[in-house]
Amino acid sequence: MKRTRLMNTLIASGVLSLSVGGMAMATPCRANPCAPRSSRMNPCAAKNPCAAANPCAAAMVKMDIKSVMRPANYRPYRGSNSELLSYGKRLFNDPRLSSNGMSCNTCHSENGAFQTSFALPYPHYVEMTHDRAAVKAVHLDEMVQFCMVVPMAAKPLPWSSKKLAALTAYTESLQKDFRAGSPCAAKNPCAAANPCAAKNPCAATRH
Repeated sequence: MKRTRLMNTLIASGVLSLSVGGMAMATPCRANPCAPRSSRMNPCAAKNPCAAANPCAAAMVKMDIKSVMRPANYRPYRGSNSELLSYGKRLFNDPRLSSNGMSCNTCHSENGAFQTSFALPYPHYVEMTHDRAAVKAVHLDEMVQFCMVVPMAAKPLPWSSKKLAALTAYTESLQKDFRAGSPCAAKNPCAAANPCAAKNPCAATRH
């Protein structure tokens, strides 16, 4: 009886299979390492090597949408534009702003990952914010805050802070030089290779 139960368990797990004549024979693990299998039922199941981390394609996070939208009586930090641009450029490349080692430049190096809508005056519709938070239009500083929370997994910057003003000013300078080209022009350096997914040369984050 114990032997029968053991055989049935091994057959159910996929370690053994029944031949046409009814005999049980050993079978190898499934060839597809990406095929989801229960580790409880399948002793051949291992961690999925195809689940490559993509820092820019951040999973949906719980967030207070009000924290990334301009508050009432909002008064942004005011300072020298040249100083803000210089400081903003440093911050744009600083991974210490995030909790996951990313910086703004991780996704947006050389204007990468910007959609054609980035060329439009703010506020405007941004596909990423609409898809994730049903926001119909955002200001540029709100977009900065949204990116702080979602891709960079950090807290929003204080609304009156020099950091927010500097990042906004520097991103605005990038916008002025941005020229929308072909749909594949906005390459996404954060689209980490996934051996289980077809490559998409036009994949871009949605700003």
